[in-house]
Amino acid sequence: MSSRGSRRWAACGRGALVAVCALAAVFNDVALQGRQIAAVMATALVCAATLLVPRLRWPAAPVVVTVATAWWGTLLLPMLAVVLYDLAVNRKARIAVGCAVAALGANLLGYRPTSLWTGQSYASTLLLPVLAVLVGLWLGSRRRLLLALAADVEHLGVEAQLREDAARVAERSRIAAEMHDVLAHRLSLIALHTGVLATKGDTLPAPVAERLALLRTTSVEALTDLRDVLGVLRDPEATPSGDALTPMIREVGELADEARAAGQHVQLITDGLPERAPTTHRLAVYRIVQEALTNARKHADGAPVTVRVDYRPPATLVEVTNPPGTPRTDTVGSGYGLVGLRERVTALGGHLNSGPAGGGAWRLAARIPHPADSEQNGTRT
Repeated sequence: MSSRGSRRWAACGRGALVAVCALAAVFNDVALQGRQIAAVMATALVCAATLLVPRLRWPAAPVVVTVATAWWGTLLLPMLAVVLYDLAVNRKARIAVGCAVAALGANLLGYRPTSLWTGQSYASTLLLPVLAVLVGLWLGSRRRLLLALAADVEHLGVEAQLREDAARVAERSRIAAEMHDVLAHRLSLIALHTGVLATKGDTLPAPVAERLALLRTTSVEALTDLRDVLGVLRDPEATPSGDALTPMIREVGELADEARAAGQHVQLITDGLPERAPTTHRLAVYRIVQEALTNARKHADGAPVTVRVDYRPPATLVEVTNPPGTPRTDTVGSGYGLVGLRERVTALGGHLNSGPAGGGAWRLAARIPHPADSEQNGTRT
């Protein structure tokens, strides 16, 4: 049930309770004369109005009901209990106690036939107000606790969503930075080779020499523009390291060799040549395998890891599986590595799956389709 529906049911229940209290005051079996019945009815209606109209619940309702109870005694004691309950729920216990003391004390001078201090009504006179205050305090504390817990849950949900969004943004920035490195490397090669050919322009036809000079100038300008646009994604305080460029010059095989040297049991099965896959796919495969090996060391220490990579068209496939092992307690991760990988694979038009593979094993797999031209020219071997 929604919060609006809960509030509606609470309002209906409150209205029914106040109506019952008013009817009980009017149709009480105490012997009253005609004018007294009319006065009790008018007083009950005024008290009910102050209890039901939200704007009159404070401070009109406590004052009106306390004064009415002080005169009419037992006839309006249930309404006084409702007022005391409201005050206790809203953390006004001292005011509730003051209203109860004022009503009970002043009733000594009130209408005698309905006095609260007759021998038969001592117990209800004291018990009902005390119960109203105690129940109001308990329910008010419970309500505030539930609201605080709901706010904490909402805060945690928003925080988790912000962290996930930050992980996606960081992964996109990382992809852009890596592509900057890849394209800068290739454009630098183009500029280098065209520069070497341009030095031999006297041995080449004039149109060819002009095209080479234009190609070299264009490649240098493209390299400059690329660095201006994508270079801002790098952390200005970070120092360049070899690990930042490893996906360009290293393959999954070297990553597996490093894991074996560190004591991890890794079986690598590769189909096809890495050169047949786009560079972006090779970068993604490297990151996927790197993350999977890291997670295996954290959560299944000592368990063998099987890595299968297929670079052949029409899609680059990667699958990493490992049986259950001993979790390590000396490492703490961010928990957003898979979020970044999924963002990377999705940006390339693929999809990534991770989860149990049966028998307690864990599986991380991705499929990244090749571009249309690669699918047309590539064949399965």
